[in-house]
Amino acid sequence: MSTEEEYEKIRCKLLEEPFLCSTMPNISCQDPADIEKDASRTWVIDKPNIPQTPSGFKRKLVLRRDFSKLDAHYVTPTGKKLRSSLEVGKFLEENPAMKGVSASDFSFTVPKVVEETIPKEVLERKATAKVDKKGKDAKSGDS
Repeated sequence: MSTEEEYEKIRCKLLEEPFLCSTMPNISCQDPADIEKDASRTWVIDKPNIPQTPSGFKRKLVLRRDFSKLDAHYVTPTGKKLRSSLEVGKFLEENPAMKGVSASDFSFTVPKVVEETIPKEVLERKATAKVDKKGKDAKSGDS
């Protein structure tokens, strides 16, 4: 897929129209993959049927520092960040020029991080933090 828009167009109908390489023009299922799944990058598994981002808006996904999950937000045509459905509703209410755009056109559902692709040093840091926290809780009598 060459663009984010092309990907979103496929993802928004994925359950009704599963993506098959055989249905794509000039593509064969025998063609090698553009990239291979390995630990050189962190992978995520996206959810199907997320609505296509409305024209003029950008959907952004931000990976948390501890790689535990992603956070979704939308950037409006004016550059304002919307971090929740409530913020989307308020923005649409305050901007009547956005008629034709509905709050249901936005989804804050995020992909799941594939744990085996999280960098080892991040997992080690998490494990150390858990041990430290358990040790502190045990010393203070908290459990």
